[in-house]
Amino acid sequence: MYTIKKNVTTEIIINKSRFIGILMPVDNIEDINNILNNIKNEYKDATHYCYAYIIDNTKRFNDDGEPGGTAGMPILNVIEQNNLNHVLIVVVRYFGGIKLGAGGLVRAYSKISSECIKQAKLAILEDGYLVSIKLNY
Repeated sequence: MYTIKKNVTTEIIINKSRFIGILMPVDNIEDINNILNNIKNEYKDATHYCYAYIIDNTKRFNDDGEPGGTAGMPILNVIEQNNLNHVLIVVVRYFGGIKLGAGGLVRAYSKISSECIKQAKLAILEDGYLVSIKLNY
């Protein structure tokens, strides 16, 4: 199992639509809403904010108005295929006026997610415990 060391942002343009992929490490599910709100404030005029994340045994995705299963699920699949954990990928889309179709959307969201992971520095996640022992001197 792997995670990433720091945030990665990348961008691609497909048929005049601009896709911005943002990959970041996350430790708490509670942080997700704050991160999404910050991204929405930074990219205010975007059309869609699709995302997926895996934190331990919790997996979630959101298509944010794209046709069902064409955005969030492909992002989640890329995360799973790369054996990542404690990561969030948000893809911000600016619609370019040309409809991509269901297959085109799946390919676009998969591609931008893969590009983010290719640029990331991976770290191995190992199970362990933090132990503190106090003894009298």
